[in-house]
Amino acid sequence: MKMKKLVALLTATVMTVGMLSGCGSSTGDTETAADTTTATTEAATETESKTEAGTAEGTGFTYDENLAGVEISFLNSKGEIQTAIEDMAAAFEEETGIKVDILACGTGEVPYTKITSAYNSGTAPTMAMLDTTDIVALAEEYATDLSDEEWLAECSDFVTAVNEKVYSFPFCIEGRGLIYNKAAIEDTLGTTFDPSTINSYDALSALLADLRAAGMENPVVISKEDWSLGAHQLGFIYDTYDGTTAGATEVMSKLKDGSLQAEDYERYNEFVDTLDLLLSYNINGKDPLGALYEQDPIFLADGDSAIWANGCWAWANIAESGAESTDEYGFLPFVLGNDTTDFANTAIQAAASKQVMIDKVQASEEEVAAAKTFLNWLVYAEEGQKMLVEDAAIIPACTNNTNAPLDPLGKDIQSKMASGDTFSSSFIAPSDHWSVMGAAMQKYIAGQSSKEELAKELDKYWQSQEK
Repeated sequence: MKMKKLVALLTATVMTVGMLSGCGSSTGDTETAADTTTATTEAATETESKTEAGTAEGTGFTYDENLAGVEISFLNSKGEIQTAIEDMAAAFEEETGIKVDILACGTGEVPYTKITSAYNSGTAPTMAMLDTTDIVALAEEYATDLSDEEWLAECSDFVTAVNEKVYSFPFCIEGRGLIYNKAAIEDTLGTTFDPSTINSYDALSALLADLRAAGMENPVVISKEDWSLGAHQLGFIYDTYDGTTAGATEVMSKLKDGSLQAEDYERYNEFVDTLDLLLSYNINGKDPLGALYEQDPIFLADGDSAIWANGCWAWANIAESGAESTDEYGFLPFVLGNDTTDFANTAIQAAASKQVMIDKVQASEEEVAAAKTFLNWLVYAEEGQKMLVEDAAIIPACTNNTNAPLDPLGKDIQSKMASGDTFSSSFIAPSDHWSVMGAAMQKYIAGQSSKEELAKELDKYWQSQEK
């Protein structure tokens, strides 16, 4: 299918927390009445003239030399790129004289809580990388209006607007599904593996049965983390409603008002069927809640298993486990049902999962200008473009960045985007969805609840949002 634009169409209520990566993420319980849509804003045709402007030779990046010496801060909520973004900040300072202090969101810290606490204490960072839903909740009160920035034209498919204004820069594209190790599959089966053939429940079932018969007893890795189960996995029932964020919002609204029950929702039933299949081959199956996330990528890299339900952010973990960037890893869809023409079975979820906002409350005019310069450096400077992709292993949202990812998962997502084999829904759920439903999912994978009981937990959760 052709790639759909990221749509974040929210009506009377903006619900919080979608995809999670790096450290955990959620917005607060406050609901927002902002109407959020995909912005296809045309960039201004002319940029403001700058006095004493510096220009990086051979690039479209310009900067105001008067900003040299300004110090700003950047809250990073993707822990796996902390070192890379610190290196980027150093390179940016060397070129422009602007110092960027990179603040880490620690493991287990919630970015929304961290940023709101910083505002309350008067120590807000100049820039903050947050989930899209966090940006929506905070934008109008705290964020600088970026509607006239030139880079809007480079990433129009992935820009989110709040009440027709743009308050954030789409930092990266991330995708999720079933990560496969091609060599492990081929070495076990003794045949060439074509990932495009896994386009239905039956096809996946046959592959797993063949792997077990050939000696790979448990070819699947299912991690136990609540954010993985409650957001990345269960989230497919929302994102595959029609492949758009607006569609995901629609089905959540139906679950919330009770007009749709989980047990009657086709995607829920298809999802549990596939989850059951994966669990029957889970290498952590003897003690699914005792699984260690640090061990899970080792199973995949060593070839003890061949499939890990996860996203492109997991490459850092896989590489640390011994995988090489030249190895063949990629994504299979989290297949739902047996319709081989269903986009859920032929495409991979990929959307702008992290956004950067610039503070307007505590930052000075110079600091805001310096922060805008940093974003422009990421978009237009050759070094910024290259470091974003090669050092931070980011799939850029801006189409003018033609640097190819070095890691195989990034390459696979970018290739699928180019061929139209992605869908860009990024579901937006309430702040406690991943923890509450993640706990319910943990009970399920441990065999402590049934499909019907999980459905009731899902119904109970959504209908409680009306109160």
